[in-house]
Formats: sequence, structure tokens, C-alpha cells
Amino acid sequence: MGAMRNLTRLRSLQALEASARHGSFVGAASELDVTPPAVGQLVRSLEDWVGYPLFKRSRSGTERLTPVDEAADALEDIAQGLDLLEAGLRKLRGRKARAVVVVTASQALVGNWLLARLDDFSVNCPNIDVRLDVSDRVSDLALGEADIGIRCGLGTWKGVKSTFLMGEEIIAVCHNRLLPQDREVTAGWIAEQTLIHDGTPHRGGDFPSWADWLSRSGANQVPAERGLKINSTAAVIQAAIAARGVALVRKALVAQELESGRLVHLLPEICWPVKWAYYIVAAPKALRRHEVATFHDWLWKSHAH
Repeated sequence: MGAMRNLTRLRSLQALEASARHGSFVGAASELDVTPPAVGQLVRSLEDWVGYPLFKRSRSGTERLTPVDEAADALEDIAQGLDLLEAGLRKLRGRKARAVVVVTASQALVGNWLLARLDDFSVNCPNIDVRLDVSDRVSDLALGEADIGIRCGLGTWKGVKSTFLMGEEIIAVCHNRLLPQDREVTAGWIAEQTLIHDGTPHRGGDFPSWADWLSRSGANQVPAERGLKINSTAAVIQAAIAARGVALVRKALVAQELESGRLVHLLPEICWPVKWAYYIVAAPKALRRHEVATFHDWLWKSHAH
């Protein structure tokens, strides 16, 4: 009989597992769609039942919850159990349940890189639907806002597992319409054009400014600040495609435009690799779901260089 009765504690176990993962009742509450006090109550009912506190509550700044040793040990089983229950429910729904993966990436990466490749995933995994969450804001994968993401950066994001996908470099491009008919493209010619500046911050990435790039390429005069400043990488690429001037862009984001010949890679001998790279990121909990792991492996196998 006892075992049956313990299952009435399922809500409490969910509350415990989510609170431990988020380190707070507030994070757990938003995931479970209840109020933080309700989560606290569910956890306290478990504490009453086991007879000792399950969390150490640290008082520093924001209150962080850390499971006590016994709880941390039990949580591994509880998390796996909850995952199994979820898998069982999916099996019950059977054919009705199409698996969905919510993938997040920036507008520039989705439009210029990911969309062209998704057909291949659909062909390989016809029973998994992809939902794209296109956002330049870093969505919180640890809080379950999306299942998996592709991020460009240093690869040091908290609460997620990062897998290296591909490196990145900065190149100068312009629309083929802008190329001079009567002379060669030189650093001097580039310096005379409308320079499109990407004003988005790339912290720690060592991205070159036009001044950096032109002085390395041997231009005499460096009209660094002249031109068009845009605070969105996607819009910088659109401006280059619309022939508004020459732009410094991340190579992966213009791969298709270069292939089609619409954009031209200027002075390709100037190679400027940056510290930022592309990573596949996901919370460990999300990766335990078959469809998320499948998407992760497909991305990595088909595009890792």
C-alpha cells in the first residue's frame, strides 16, 4: 500500500526536481506554471515527510537553493523517473504524438545558414517537427524557453552544454553591382566606398572595426567612422545585399549569398579569424529527450568542420 500512496507525492517530486535544477522556487514555478509559494509548499510537504530540510538556502544576494547531499543523490533517480514517465505518456499518445523540437538562433543565422539545411533534417527525421524561435536575444535554454540553440560566442554559457560546431572569420563583402568596371579592387578602392559598420557588441570576440581591417589591408587613408552604422547584424547583411556599401560580416552568415555570386568576397587574401565560434547549446535535461538529442547529433554530424 505504501508505494501506491507515495505516488500522490508526484507533484511534490516535480517541484523538488525543478527547484533543484533552477536553484529557486521562482524558476521552478514559471516552468510548472504555478506560483512560487505553491512550489515552496510542495517542497515543504516533502521535507515534513522525510523529516529534514532538502535544500540549503544561501542568503547571498538572490536566494539560491542547493540540495543537501541525500537530496542530490535522490534527485538523480527522481529526474530519470520523471523523464521515463514523460516518455511513457508519449508512448500512450502513440501515433498522435509528433515530436517537436524548438530550435532557437539569431535572425541572421536562421535566414542565411540554418533554413537552407533544415530540408535535410526533415528528410532524415520525418517524424520530428522543428519549430524555429528566431530571436537575437539570448533565450534561456536552462529555463526551457527553447530546447536547443545555435549560438555564436566564446562557448561559456552557464547552465547549458555547449558543443563546438564551426569557427568563424570576418570578411569584407559588397554587392557585385558595386564592383568597379575599370580598375582592380584594392584597399584604397574599398576605403572610398560607403562603409557599413556593425554596431552590435561582440564581447571578447576580437572583431575588427573598419579602421583595423583597412590598416591591415594597407589602405593609406582610413576614413574609419564614415558611412552607415547599423546596430543589427541581420540588417548589416541586408544593407550589403541591397548594395548600400561594403560591409564586414561573419563569413557563415553570407555563405549562400557568396555562392550565388550576389555578394562578392573582397580581398580574400586578408584572413581575419575571430575568437567567437558557433556552438550547439542545450540544457542537459532537454538533451535527454530523444528528439532533441537527434537534432543535436544531426547538426553536429552534418556540419561540424
